[in-house]
Amino acid sequence: MYTQSEVLDFVQEEDVKFIRLAFFDVSGVQKNISIMPTELEQAFKDGIPFDASSVKGFEGPENSDLFLVPDPSTLAVIPWRPMTGKVVRMFCNIQTPDGKSYGKDCRTLLQNACRRLNEECGIELMIGTEIEFYLFKLDEKGEKSHETFDKAGYMDIAPEDHGENIRRDICFTLEQMGILPEASHHEAGPGQNEIDFHYSDALTAADNVATFKWIVNTKAASNGLYADFSPKPLAGEAGNGMHIILSYRVLDEKKNNSNANLIPYILGGIYSHVEEMTYFLNPTENSYVRLGSSKAPKYISWGKQNRSALIRLPPTKGETRIEIRSPDPLCNPYIAITLLINAAIDGIKNKLTAGELTSENLFDNKIAGRLGLKTLPQSLEDAKAIALQSEFVKSALGEIDS
Repeated sequence: MYTQSEVLDFVQEEDVKFIRLAFFDVSGVQKNISIMPTELEQAFKDGIPFDASSVKGFEGPENSDLFLVPDPSTLAVIPWRPMTGKVVRMFCNIQTPDGKSYGKDCRTLLQNACRRLNEECGIELMIGTEIEFYLFKLDEKGEKSHETFDKAGYMDIAPEDHGENIRRDICFTLEQMGILPEASHHEAGPGQNEIDFHYSDALTAADNVATFKWIVNTKAASNGLYADFSPKPLAGEAGNGMHIILSYRVLDEKKNNSNANLIPYILGGIYSHVEEMTYFLNPTENSYVRLGSSKAPKYISWGKQNRSALIRLPPTKGETRIEIRSPDPLCNPYIAITLLINAAIDGIKNKLTAGELTSENLFDNKIAGRLGLKTLPQSLEDAKAIALQSEFVKSALGEIDS
């Protein structure tokens, strides 16, 4: 967690030659610009300009000047670049020419949501993630093929599991960049892998997801492979999910003067708004091929230890965690967590509660049909229509496009 002055000292003392300033479009795709160390003080003071009209979902050519202001706390050395003449990366916030926060900057939206949760509820959400991806071989032209890296299954080991060394390399690289993975293993699909992350504050969690996807893509390419985070890479096989696990900690006991467990209200808020959020948690047509198949949730439901439910309470003492199982890795993590925080605020302030607990196996459509549960939107078009009509989404995201 560097300060601005510490970053300036680090760059000078550690032979840093290039500084990558990273930011995100409205879909969560990472972009960057590289600057030389001589430009760093200017970047901290006034920002580095870029053409917003060339970024998906940002401004047109008539308002195309925006500025990147680096967040010094996110400084990390890029370990696969040369150590002589180092390359470092910092995530940035985006500002307008008059120094105001840019309304479509997803990182700023998340920071604002965290601030509001603290001010209004006296807590912060702690976020853990479990992210799945496939590894495919490249063909003789270096293009993506449909041949998976291996044929192994859930938690198999070598020699069937060919991804063992790559997962280890990914985890070591994460550690070198200051991120602590919790666990890694082969997933159910052939060539499918999962890496899980320790809890952290919401902004750090979203930053870690972005860094993780970058590292996975880089390490796959360096091994002659292709990493696929899409929700349903292979028909008939398990899809890729990005489970998000929430807990909370009290920051201000005066604002949160109750010793009651807030998890039921956080659960209630998310349960009440999950249909409206689905367009952002599952942002592609392929997302809706995954939902409802191969152990991906379909019904708006919650349960205790029930992995067929959309939202589940894992087995913890006092029921202190919530796992949301519908998001997929192509969602913008900043937007997804922003929406979850705003739903939690609504749940806490209005004491919302979820519907009746579901203990049945919802992967059995006959059983689920008898329960009469409402389903998540069944297509991207349906999800978008619901989101566009949502006052909740509008209040959380403003005019952001996706």
